[in-house]
Amino acid sequence: MSRIPPFSRRTFLKGLSLAPLSRIPSGGPAPGEEPPTRARKEGELSLTVDGKKLRLRVEARTTLLELLRDRLGNTAAKEVCDLGACGACTVLLNGELVNACMTLAMSCEGAKVLTVRGLGTPQKPHPLQKAFVSEDALQCGYCTPGMVLAAYALLEKNKNPSRREIQEALAGNLCRCGTYTRIFEAVERAAAELRQGRGK
Repeated sequence: MSRIPPFSRRTFLKGLSLAPLSRIPSGGPAPGEEPPTRARKEGELSLTVDGKKLRLRVEARTTLLELLRDRLGNTAAKEVCDLGACGACTVLLNGELVNACMTLAMSCEGAKVLTVRGLGTPQKPHPLQKAFVSEDALQCGYCTPGMVLAAYALLEKNKNPSRREIQEALAGNLCRCGTYTRIFEAVERAAAELRQGRGK
């Protein structure tokens, strides 16, 4: 009587090594075939950016940061962490601070978006923009647009903030160069100017 050899992991692996590779599905297209393409969903979007009304077609997956930088050429909002952790992409959406990298563009239908470009011009800068220059409150500049907008949102509600209130308002914005003290002093300087009626 013939004896059936015991089944083991070794015999199983040997069997696999002898199996024709053509029987193993690759998961990809066959040679000469085009890979399948996924339909990209698009939609119409109307919004206002820095006072300019826009209407354009946008992919559903596009973030507000991508829309600003890649489609509109507005590089005021910076792309740094892309995780909503550093604040470099901060913009104002209907008056509220948001991280543009974490906000889908299609969720901004009918909204008003304000970037640091919309605060002032080189000929007539906002008091915050002037104060950041006067207090030398920037080095690499990557955090500056987000810092300025976070400070702007604070001063719109409170034109006489304490140092503690300024620190709390800017807590979501990171400065890798470590110029926090000068940034706080710049906000205090701008607040004083706004209280005296010199500025917007």
